[in-house]
Amino acid sequence: MSDKQTLRVARWEALQTAGAARFPGTKGRIPNFVGAEKAAAQLAATELFQRARTIKCNPDSPQRPVRHAALKAGKTVIMAVPKLAERECFWRLDPATLDDLWKASSIKGAAAVAEPIREDAVGTIDLIVTGCVAVAEDGSRLGKGGGYSDLEYAVLRELALVDADTPIVTTVHSSQVLAPGTIPMDAHDISLDLYCTEVGLTRCERVFARPEGVDRSILEDDKLGEIPALVERFAAVGPPDR
Repeated sequence: MSDKQTLRVARWEALQTAGAARFPGTKGRIPNFVGAEKAAAQLAATELFQRARTIKCNPDSPQRPVRHAALKAGKTVIMAVPKLAERECFWRLDPATLDDLWKASSIKGAAAVAEPIREDAVGTIDLIVTGCVAVAEDGSRLGKGGGYSDLEYAVLRELALVDADTPIVTTVHSSQVLAPGTIPMDAHDISLDLYCTEVGLTRCERVFARPEGVDRSILEDDKLGEIPALVERFAAVGPPDR
């Protein structure tokens, strides 16, 4: 296994050992965890969260309490369509138009009631909430391996809907926290400004530069072909240098 995958497996197992894993399990996922509601409450109490009007949030189960808190606070929530598989590759949740905010905060509920939009219709994002398998105080993070959170950021960065100063945060269980310098970071990886656990909040150093756009050279052709927004974006461009 790669170094990153070894770390993922270890964190999935650590959650199980801590008795903190929740349905539907840990392996291969952004893992749901006991205490997700407490971590979300920690995040909702921050100034970053409270002053944000539009929040982009990952669709995974452990961040559902964050999405619900945002909708209850009257904030617009932007979610990416899983794997960016549709041409209208984001969903917009406007709480003013929703009857059941808790239902809308789930991925199934959002798919049913959200407004599908293209990436250029997302608008300015004030706060990004991303899912993580592991985090560290130096701002490094580890996702589940698909690279979609990094890619979504890169697409929005190219459109100037986020910038290098847009805060990026997450909620995790304390067993998912690693020592600084443990998580390998590549140039296309996004970093954290803050993470919240069931027991507290940690602000991260700004150590890592964030991607300024999509690095096509690292996208495999089969993955690129499954993302309509990128197929259209790169249609007139020749093969990348690899």
